[in-house]
Amino acid sequence: MDWITLTIRTTTEGAEAVSAMLMDLGIMGAMIEDKADVAINQRPTGFWDILGDELAERMEDDVKVTSYIPADERAQDTVAHVREGLARLSHMDLGFDAGKLTLDVGSMDDEDWAENWKSQYKPFRLGETFVVKPTWEKYEAQPGDRIIEIDPGMAFGSGTHETTGMCVALLEENVKRGMSVIDVGTGTGILAIAAAKMGAASVLATDLDPMATRVAAENVALNGLGEVIACKNGDLLDTVEEPADIMVANIIADVICMMAASARRYILPDGLFICSGIARERKDEVLTALNAAGYVDLDIREKGEWAAIAARSPRA
Repeated sequence: MDWITLTIRTTTEGAEAVSAMLMDLGIMGAMIEDKADVAINQRPTGFWDILGDELAERMEDDVKVTSYIPADERAQDTVAHVREGLARLSHMDLGFDAGKLTLDVGSMDDEDWAENWKSQYKPFRLGETFVVKPTWEKYEAQPGDRIIEIDPGMAFGSGTHETTGMCVALLEENVKRGMSVIDVGTGTGILAIAAAKMGAASVLATDLDPMATRVAAENVALNGLGEVIACKNGDLLDTVEEPADIMVANIIADVICMMAASARRYILPDGLFICSGIARERKDEVLTALNAAGYVDLDIREKGEWAAIAARSPRA
């Protein structure tokens, strides 16, 4: 199997936050390269004496956190999700300097992994009725198919991730014609487009990443839904002005816990908060946050290593 390297530049203090973010995304085993670890006054006796001072002199000032992911059909989503996680970290008050928080993507071989991924990205079914079709592929629609045309670019959300499938399934069960929907962290816009195709009268799609916002707007246009879906660049709920019947957030557990209480202000009474991007081992933390925020009738779905939850805002 071919592998992709993800190298993030940060600081000594930021390395732990970056590693935790990667673990939330299911990426384990980060390697940290920190010049401070080989500084003369921090070395253990013995082994470092053999290496001498040359190693520390060759190392860069930036701390580098490196992980490896399989170069498979999910690689594009994973890379873009890491970019989104880094953008979110850069906007958080961490109490310390996390440094550049830039991402370098490499390959264990000489292939252009992005183009290789693109050649493998074929039309596929999502939920009960949707078919996600990349713009460069042909597909003969079957009766009842709802087609989502998409060009993912480098934004998160090609649709192949389990969390996207669970969110679409929950939207299919709950979106009624004429409803309003907010898609927080829209990525490529798949969930916003799905909601609109199910009859939502208005959809607000927001993302912190300007590139994702642009890609989402392009995909909305590809699907002829510019009159229904508004794409806005902003952090979480910053661009939301009015409450909606349903809010969907396919992000990560930490962010869902952080926004659970404030999200209720933007969900109508008896409305629904659909959240995913939750690693199974973090599910209980999210449930605790949702319960503490006053949500009721929690509907929990699990697939693979991931969970999704639909939580209802109490009736007025």
